[in-house]
Amino acid sequence: MRLRLVKQNTNFDFFSRWKIWLGISGVLMVMALVSFLLQGLNYGIDFRGGTTIRTESAQPVDVGQYRDAIGALGLGDITISEVFDPTFGPDRNVAMVRIQAQEGEEAVSVAVIEQVEAALREVVPDIEFVSVESVGPKVSGELIQTAAIAVVLAIAAVLVYIWLRFEWQFALGAVAALVHDVILTIGIFSELQIKFDLAIIAALLTIVGYSLNDTVVVFDRVRENLIKYKKKNLKEVLNISINETLSRTFMTSATTLLALIALFVLGGDVIRGFVFAMIWGVIVGTYSSIFVASAILLWLGVKRDWTKPTDTTGNQFANVDA
Repeated sequence: MRLRLVKQNTNFDFFSRWKIWLGISGVLMVMALVSFLLQGLNYGIDFRGGTTIRTESAQPVDVGQYRDAIGALGLGDITISEVFDPTFGPDRNVAMVRIQAQEGEEAVSVAVIEQVEAALREVVPDIEFVSVESVGPKVSGELIQTAAIAVVLAIAAVLVYIWLRFEWQFALGAVAALVHDVILTIGIFSELQIKFDLAIIAALLTIVGYSLNDTVVVFDRVRENLIKYKKKNLKEVLNISINETLSRTFMTSATTLLALIALFVLGGDVIRGFVFAMIWGVIVGTYSSIFVASAILLWLGVKRDWTKPTDTTGNQFANVDA
C-alpha cells in the first residue's frame, strides 16, 4: 500500500470563496507593508556596515566558543563562520568574525578590535588576526539598493517570460503571486525582527523561482484543459487543473519542507535565517500558486480560442502520486 498525501481524483472547489481568499491575501500584504514602514528591518552587518576579522590558529575553530567569548563584550550583531579550503594544512584553522558598526562610528574602532582579540586569546591562546576589513554605511546603502534591484528585475523577467509563454492574464496572475510572496516574507522578517542580510536576499530570489515553478505547472495544465474542455467555464477548468496537479504540488512542498526543517533544527545559527525564509516561502508560495495566481486569472478571464501550440514542458510530473 502506497502512502498518499492527497487522495486520488480529488474534486475540491478552490474558488467557491475566491474573493475572500484574495481579500485575506490583500489584508496580509497591507499588514506586512505597515510593519515594514513602522518597524523596518533588522538589518545585518551586510546592510548596516561593520568590520570583518580573519583569524587563524592551530586549534580547531569552535564557533560556539568564539561566540560566547565575544558575546560577553556586548557588541551587538556578530557573525562567526569557519573558512574551509582544501589547501589549508591541519594546523591552519581559519574563521571569519563579523562585527556590526557601533553607534555613531563608521566601523569598529581599534580599541574594540583589541578587546575582541583579548577575549578570543583567553579561549584560543595562539589565535592571530590575519586581516581586518571594514564596510562603511555608504557601501551598505549600495548593497541595499542593489539587492532591491535584483528582486525587482527577477519579478520583471518572470512577467515577460509568462507573457510570452501564455497570455498577459497569466503573466499578471503569476507576478501578483510572486509580489505576494516577497511582501509577506519581508513582512514576517519585519514583524519578528529577524536579522535581514544578503543571505535573505538569496532566499527571496529562491522563493521567486520556487513559486514560479509551481505556478507554471498549474498554468500549463490550465492551458491544456482550456483546449480539452471547450464548453466548461473558466472556474471549472481552473478547479479541474488544480485538482489534477494537487498531488504533485503537495509532494514537492512536503519533501522540500522536510529537508528545510531538518536544516532549521540542526543547521545552526549561521543559516537559520536563510532556512526560515525558505520554509516561509515554500508555504506562502504553495498557497499563492492556488489562491492568488489562479484567482487573479479567474478574475481577469482568458480567451477561449487558444491558438498557441500545446507545450507539456513543466507538468510531466503533475500526476505523481502523493
